[in-house]
Amino acid sequence: MSTTDKVATAAANSAASSPEKMPESQGSPQTNKKHKTDNTKQGLKGTTSSMEEALLAPYEYLSQVPGKEVRTVMIRAFNDWLQLDSTKLSAIASIIRKLHTASLMIDDVEDSSDLRRGVPVTHKIYGVPMTINTANYVYFVALQDVLRLEKPQLVEIFTEELLNLHRGQGMELYWRDTLTCPTEEQYMEMISHKTGGLFRLAVKLMQECSESGLDFTRLVDLIGAYFQVRDDFMNLQSSEYSNNKGFCEDLTEGKFSFVVAHAITHGQDGAQLMSILRQKTTDDNVKRYAVSLMSKAGSFDYTAAFLADLERRITDEIKAHGGNALLEEVMAKLSKTVPSIG
Repeated sequence: MSTTDKVATAAANSAASSPEKMPESQGSPQTNKKHKTDNTKQGLKGTTSSMEEALLAPYEYLSQVPGKEVRTVMIRAFNDWLQLDSTKLSAIASIIRKLHTASLMIDDVEDSSDLRRGVPVTHKIYGVPMTINTANYVYFVALQDVLRLEKPQLVEIFTEELLNLHRGQGMELYWRDTLTCPTEEQYMEMISHKTGGLFRLAVKLMQECSESGLDFTRLVDLIGAYFQVRDDFMNLQSSEYSNNKGFCEDLTEGKFSFVVAHAITHGQDGAQLMSILRQKTTDDNVKRYAVSLMSKAGSFDYTAAFLADLERRITDEIKAHGGNALLEEVMAKLSKTVPSIG
């Protein structure tokens, strides 16, 4: 099965089951206060301003630290085709920013992470209970923003893709916690749910608010797949990722990433890799050894080739829609920052 077929199959399964600015920059909440651009902190009915600030403090802590902003740039790029007015475009960008930041807060709790964007994860500062409550609260603030757009179909889109996001996260957690290595097809389905879900949500909301009648679902699914597989690759190869999230954090998490799953199913040392994942090691020497096993299995070469094929398909899709200079620039930057193997 080709890369394109795998992505298409994963996207189809996702639909059927539903009811990096580039690499992360370091910073601190104190030195990046001007970064906050959304309107999350609004006094909602029934809350005082001081209470709202307390409720949203964990969210503000993370949102004030610059991230990749790739979703915001993608939204601008797709708007070259969809031509939304600035008010609707800003509202949708804000909704996606809120959902993305809140989902990162939850992910970091579920993954027992230590760093995010080069600073301590939110729950290390505010505690697990407050972090979870705030993240869930922000999900519903985003839903309220969707309702304000006054198009009933948007709520259905929002619900469908939030369900997909949680399905994907649940699949990944299940594999990790039961030490079950997914097949490549299963992994691509998970990506379509989890990473592709938020990309699809952004573009589907835009399409519904646009009068163009254009459909970019296929392109968005390919981009979501590329983004996640690239992230898996970078987690094990990029020094910048190590600075922002910790050295080979996926191994400490015990995650069956694209690269890890390939090495386990295609290499001769799968049992050793499974044992390393089971331990969720923080020992850098053990993690370096695990990386050497993946390299020996040819998993980094395979992943690089897989990414190159996805990139080619994305380029073809962009051309089929008449081209998009900003989107082409984003993809070029993402591709350029992938470390060379060999």
